[in-house]
Amino acid sequence: MGFSLPLQDLHWCFSISKCNENLLHHGWCSRPRYLFGRNRESRAISILPINALSVETPPFPLFHTRKVEESPSELEPVDPDFYRIGYARSMRAYGIEFKEGPHGFGVYASKDVEPLRRARLIMEIPLELMLTISKKHPWMFFPDIIPVGHPIFDIINSTNPETDWDLRLACLLLYAFDCNDNFWQLYCDFLPSSEECSSLLLATEGDLLELQDQNLALTMREQQHRAMEFWEKNWHSGVPLKIKRLARDPERFMWALSMVQSRSINMQMRTGALIQDANMLVPYADMLNHSFEPNCFFHWRFKDRMLEVMINAGEHIKKGEELTVNYMNGQKNDVIMQRYGFSSSVNPWDVIQFSGNVQIHLDSFLSVFTISGLPEEYYHNSELSGDIFVDGAVIAAARTLPTWSDGDTPPLPSTERRAAKELQEECYEMLAQFPTTSQEDQKILDSMPAARTLESVIRYRLNRKLFIQKVIQALEMYQDRILF
Repeated sequence: MGFSLPLQDLHWCFSISKCNENLLHHGWCSRPRYLFGRNRESRAISILPINALSVETPPFPLFHTRKVEESPSELEPVDPDFYRIGYARSMRAYGIEFKEGPHGFGVYASKDVEPLRRARLIMEIPLELMLTISKKHPWMFFPDIIPVGHPIFDIINSTNPETDWDLRLACLLLYAFDCNDNFWQLYCDFLPSSEECSSLLLATEGDLLELQDQNLALTMREQQHRAMEFWEKNWHSGVPLKIKRLARDPERFMWALSMVQSRSINMQMRTGALIQDANMLVPYADMLNHSFEPNCFFHWRFKDRMLEVMINAGEHIKKGEELTVNYMNGQKNDVIMQRYGFSSSVNPWDVIQFSGNVQIHLDSFLSVFTISGLPEEYYHNSELSGDIFVDGAVIAAARTLPTWSDGDTPPLPSTERRAAKELQEECYEMLAQFPTTSQEDQKILDSMPAARTLESVIRYRLNRKLFIQKVIQALEMYQDRILF
């Protein structure tokens, strides 16, 4: 898990986009084997034909009824040792259970949670269980497990203070694995192996080519080169054995780096009178999966140096429902994929780059889909639509489509329909530029054996196409309903 927003005003929680929770829910990125089994994006959808390029598109609806999904029957409670190693060190969980299925860990409600006007505590993780390193030099660690004079500190101290937070935390994680009687030696057994991880840091050159996204592939090559260069510099043949055994091969270091990037929390904390920004690896909380409409958030309790997981105020959760947090609000799929190894066809923050000068009327488009708010806070107005929720891709379309607005000037239906058709045609041109279609990508996913990184890569390019297809359908519905 990983988050990039700091704690503000001594209280930090994730902002949410009020999209369909069931459609926007994804597995926990750092446990990629947990990501894809409960993918809900492949439901069939219907895209109405228009007079444009001939591109086959699968059918799927843009509106959905909210429903609570019970915990899948194939999920089983985790090994009791998973609880014991934390409870022996003052970690506490209330009204929840950790379950593991064919696609990994998740946190589920063990009983019904009635809505309250205040947030409700479900998990407490003491600072002593976390791996923490300050974001500014001089580096401050907690717990202070590195002895004075140990060469790992010199390696950490050689990193770039502005950009290498993940390299520093990866070194600390590898050192913790090597410490006798350290909690992370035991917790390591519950982390995914490199074969189970979908991080693009572990992707081969062939995997990166399968992204069908040259910019993202280039970014990941640079990230891999950066990590390899760091390993070669500090794990050469002349280093002491106590350093060499931490990461004897680059794959070990790359795995640790992928764990750090996908599971860390970047936030502000206080120890005594000292308040500082820090990068933290938080056990147990890192088992929470992602949703663009989360039902939980994090809160730092300064007095007891404790991280709390809280259920949102007013949230009603049924027994068996999964508890989620938002990993990275306001980011496109390529950024999420780079950091976490997963993507979504209903990410409300994704973007399509249009090249023409065609525009549609913003207020008219928003009214057709009952979307409210400002661009940075668009949400589907459920008070007007009842239990029917718009697909998150439609909210992304409202942000990404070229629009115009001129006070009370009403749009001309004929002009709007012409503009919508031109935008649709450009979307079809974008789809035609992909080497494969969404149907071909789905067949590959359905037939391929378990290969976590390649699976996430294929799903990334599929989700990009599904997003464009949903924008096409939204424009078709806009033409039918404009000035109704």
